[in-house]
Amino acid sequence: MRVVEPDAEGLRRAVEILRAESVVAFPTETVYGLGANAFSRRAIGEVYRLKNRPSWNPLIVHVASVDAARELAAEWPAAADELAARFWPGPLTLVLRRAAHLAGVGAANDTVAVRIPAHPVALRLLEASGLPLAAPSANRSESISPTTAEHVVRSLPDVPLVLDGGPCSWGIESTVLDLTTPVPTLLRPGALSLRVLRDVTGAIALRDTETADGAARPAPGMSRRHYAPRAKVVLVRDVREADRSGLPEPVAALTYEGAAAPAYGKAEILSADPREYAADLYAALHRLDDAGAGAILVQEPPATEDWLAVRDRLSRAAA
Repeated sequence: MRVVEPDAEGLRRAVEILRAESVVAFPTETVYGLGANAFSRRAIGEVYRLKNRPSWNPLIVHVASVDAARELAAEWPAAADELAARFWPGPLTLVLRRAAHLAGVGAANDTVAVRIPAHPVALRLLEASGLPLAAPSANRSESISPTTAEHVVRSLPDVPLVLDGGPCSWGIESTVLDLTTPVPTLLRPGALSLRVLRDVTGAIALRDTETADGAARPAPGMSRRHYAPRAKVVLVRDVREADRSGLPEPVAALTYEGAAAPAYGKAEILSADPREYAADLYAALHRLDDAGAGAILVQEPPATEDWLAVRDRLSRAAA
């Protein structure tokens, strides 16, 4: 594997690899993605192989423009225009009816998940390659998403090339909104809050059933277990008083400013602001894993809508 600067030569090599139907890891504003030509079954197969990703877990396609997104969709509702105008480039993925000329990108139905990333390196790569890039997070399936090039290297050492764009600014995956339903439906909470989306769409429906592993789904991030470190994760009401008996040693803690701080083991204390907490969440889990934690007790975040994405990631990590 080669980690390279995203300069002209690095981008040239990345484009060469993508056009040869292989894969490249690249930064987005959310997490690092493992990109493949969305029109190449061979390249997409390589993504699933390297990640050891289940075939039923679909991929998000990244494009450089709204026009490129429209070309992948059989239908483009008015809501898509409004959301794209407001939030693209940015951490919002839209699920739409898939155009007939695009093969299914992991989804077992007629939909495609698409977004324009808000990272200069990702956009330069998309423009230079001229390809829509199917790109899940660049890590082994179910493990912690990568927010630095180093995280990618440790999780996926066989990736041919990593474009190093530094740490990801949002640090948590995009919000996924399904526009094929009568009312837009939240499939995965993420970097964009429901509040700002409702300003555009009005009502947003929430899925009230969990998608069983192996079942068809229109978007990634819906598996029961996901985003998990090697250490056992346990959500608790108070990390100071939680029962640590029976947990793998050493026990570490993850909490936030103003909440309980433990008197034992290594602790990561993140911001009490939900966006700032989300931006450092995966990096903190990586740090605790790297420090050899056997278990991580996590202070439950507030049960408010602003913390929805963080609570989603932590509950899946603890599953």
